[in-house]
Amino acid sequence: MPMFGLGTYKMDDDACVESVRTAIEMGYRHIDTAEGYDNEDAVGDAIAESDVDREDLFVATKISPENLDYDHVLMNAEESLDRLGLDYVDMLYVHWPTGEYEATDTLDAFAELRREGAIRKIGVSNFTVELLEEAVEVAEEPIFANQVEMHPLLQQTELQQFCAQDEVDVELVAYSPIARGDVDDVDELREIAEKHDATPAQVGLAWLREKGVTAIPKASSRDHLRENWLSLAVELDDEDVERIDAIEDEERIVDPASAPWNA
Repeated sequence: MPMFGLGTYKMDDDACVESVRTAIEMGYRHIDTAEGYDNEDAVGDAIAESDVDREDLFVATKISPENLDYDHVLMNAEESLDRLGLDYVDMLYVHWPTGEYEATDTLDAFAELRREGAIRKIGVSNFTVELLEEAVEVAEEPIFANQVEMHPLLQQTELQQFCAQDEVDVELVAYSPIARGDVDDVDELREIAEKHDATPAQVGLAWLREKGVTAIPKASSRDHLRENWLSLAVELDDEDVERIDAIEDEERIVDPASAPWNA
């Protein structure tokens, strides 16, 4: 899985096609969507228009909470593949552990899809430590990644520590990795950005990379796509990382009442 990618949440079709097409031209190789975003067709159109070989792209999508029982997972995964115009996706996520989600039933269906070759890797999203621990225990096939909101203002320290254990070995993927622009107002990030001739957003993305976390920032304009892409050239030193680690503010942006941490 490329450690940097493009998120497509709340992108309508025209903007999504243009953003994904531009991103791939720029060098992005990891594209993230979901059936709940209603833009899998657009992502598929952009992929079809690109000159990059399918095997060089990492495409991920997600099954919505209301479609997480065994039969619905199988049916909806096939529908996602049809919309994307692909024979397989590199990773399929449980979007939220709510609705029809039941660990064994849901993950058995994901395992079946992996054995059939429709998906390469199994992911979960918005899972707490407790839910991830259960999923790892009951899954017939390995859980590869947990996609969560993560940025310098929501550092997910407990999840980082849990996922790093040898017996767990789950990757973290960060959505909203620049806190929808709020990182621009963090003094520590502004000062570190000035030191590296970078932007606070680039510093936040570089910090995630230092933590071994894959970031998938959403961007629609060419300028923002390029700004995020250039974060790959920002190299933080130990002092920078320690300063960011010490930020005590906590800001969760995606926080629906049904989220597992609100149960």
